Amino acid sequence: MASETETNNAANEEALRREIETKLRAGLETEAMPRADSHERVQEIIARLRASDGSLEAKLVIGGFTLEPVVHEGIEQACETCMYYLVHRKWCELPELDLPVEPKWSCRLWRI
Repeated sequence: MASETETNNAANEEALRREIETKLRAGLETEAMPRADSHERVQEIIARLRASDGSLEAKLVIGGFTLEPVVHEGIEQACETCMYYLVHRKWCELPELDLPVEPKWSCRLWRI
């Protein structure tokens, strides 16, 4: 049986997930392109995330979040297929993002 703390954490994560979805549906412009398809580009994006104010909006914009998978060079890049995705928690564990996400969302730091 889940403890009260676990239940509260799950509810807070779901509320944040819905807030992210609302911001993206409302037209928050994110930097979905160019994708981080080289080590240098990954490092550049990570550095920008670290230098940002750490706000939710900064993470979404710099991380290039989208509500649908992005197909890049013939590969569908959805959160659910990313190495940073925690399936049972629906969470991106990349330290610079560290956000609840939906399986079909995407960000430009996607990795196999």
